[in-house]
Amino acid sequence: MISIIINKAVSEDWETIQHLGIQTFSETFAEDNSEEAMKKYLEESFNIEKVKSELSNPDSHFYIAWEEDNPVGYLKVNSGKAQTELQDETSLEIERIYVKKSHHGKKVGQLLYDQAVEMAQHLKKSYVWLGVWEENIRALNFYRKNGFVEFDKHIFRLGEEEQTDLMMKKMLD
Repeated sequence: MISIIINKAVSEDWETIQHLGIQTFSETFAEDNSEEAMKKYLEESFNIEKVKSELSNPDSHFYIAWEEDNPVGYLKVNSGKAQTELQDETSLEIERIYVKKSHHGKKVGQLLYDQAVEMAQHLKKSYVWLGVWEENIRALNFYRKNGFVEFDKHIFRLGEEEQTDLMMKKMLD
């Protein structure tokens, strides 16, 4: 059994977040998208300025999953105006749970998800929500297993392509 520690990221962790973001997004989506679309998305979403800006936003929180000194995944949650849609004061958005392919099936995603729920409860939120690509069956199954239900759809742009994300939410006690 591997031992995973979840730590809140600080501004100095920008490079770790950047590398994890690029690696995990590529591992998950490269084979289903064009090289050009992937390159454009990764440059826009994980450039130094964007990552540093997201880390400094008081309404966004990042957590890194560590196996010893090796970062193996991360979580990004948003509240208030940092939410990508909805911007409901009673909700917390899980924008990203990304785990290295080498650690799929090792409960890292579940630990990061549990951290998100703990944060939502700490912030006294009524529900958590997220968007997940309709073709990402692994992620859809994970969220359904954790009690999420679909409530809407939105368009996610990857390069010039429009893809449909299912919007899902889970009410909290």
